[in-house]
Amino acid sequence: MTTVQIELPDQLAQQARSAGLFLSQKMEAILRAQLRREAVADLRAMHANAPAEELTPEIEQEIVQLVREVRAERRQRNAN
Repeated sequence: MTTVQIELPDQLAQQARSAGLFLSQKMEAILRAQLRREAVADLRAMHANAPAEELTPEIEQEIVQLVREVRAERRQRNAN
């Protein structure tokens, strides 16, 4: 496990604490959700920048790997 220390404005920290957002399980869920959103955004950017007729084996493999990672995260989350 890793301990993370961050600095936040007092009011935001108090609101987050009151909402239970500083609980380890909640923070983990928030971070995983954000990582998924960013992975999807990266895929969309990759797709938008790649010529439609040139889906290279490397790009296809990267997409397959990202999909596998997201599915593995979902399985792990559902198992807990």
